[in-house]
Amino acid sequence: MSSSESISSDFKTTPITDHHEGSVPVKTCTITGDGDEFIVIGNHKYYRHELMQAFGGTLNPGLAPYPTHKYGNTAPLGLIATSFNILVLGLYFAGAKHIQFTNVAVSLFIFMGGLVQFLSGIWGFFIGSQVGTFIFITFTSYGSFWLSFGAIFIPAFGIADAYKDVPDGLNQAIGLMAVGWAIFTTMLLMTVVKSTFSFFWALFTLDLTIIVLAAGFLSGSENTIKAGGIIGVINAFSGWYEAWAGMSNPQNNYIVPRDIPLPDFAKLFRRKK
Repeated sequence: MSSSESISSDFKTTPITDHHEGSVPVKTCTITGDGDEFIVIGNHKYYRHELMQAFGGTLNPGLAPYPTHKYGNTAPLGLIATSFNILVLGLYFAGAKHIQFTNVAVSLFIFMGGLVQFLSGIWGFFIGSQVGTFIFITFTSYGSFWLSFGAIFIPAFGIADAYKDVPDGLNQAIGLMAVGWAIFTTMLLMTVVKSTFSFFWALFTLDLTIIVLAAGFLSGSENTIKAGGIIGVINAFSGWYEAWAGMSNPQNNYIVPRDIPLPDFAKLFRRKK
């Protein structure tokens, strides 16, 4: 089934051909119509009500056709998995209960944050459309991150043992690894600037957490690492809010969250012109 035949709960999405003279194929996402009632995605034109709105609960970063396959929403599972790990690791780095070693959380890194999140990303692949693509890339990537991070503390891999003669070398190496993940997270952050406040905030605090922790490990500053842990705890609750939003509906909850969309800055710029 093509994206032009995607089906919502109330409408069947059908591309609308523009017969105006001088019209040319559009390759980007464009808002058009006298009342901005149409969205042009690629070469297809849709009514606004026929598209999914940006919503963190489904990990949908912007207007997109409805998925071609009607599977369950895998976003809450992936969000819970990574937020659970970030909460625990953030509490450790923040110095909660004066815990110095994170090894007890290795099982969480491997199974909850790694395996569960990776599988939720794979399931997102089968959803299709832009939403499934975002879920697939995000959760499989961060699932791999947690698996690789957990491997550092498993003796069989010999990673930590390789730095036994240079104790600071391990922190430096983790810091450099975090730099790469900070770049990747910033890239993801730039794809949700047309989504919602809560969705943007969740990715922003995640990005900030990784950046601050990278700076802390590279500089050897315990206070900076502690600050990164505190931001991580804030991010964990942001992710759990998005997961709760994805699971809540009028049938199971008296309070159904409604995300607030970010301002349409492009529209503001057009008005100034």
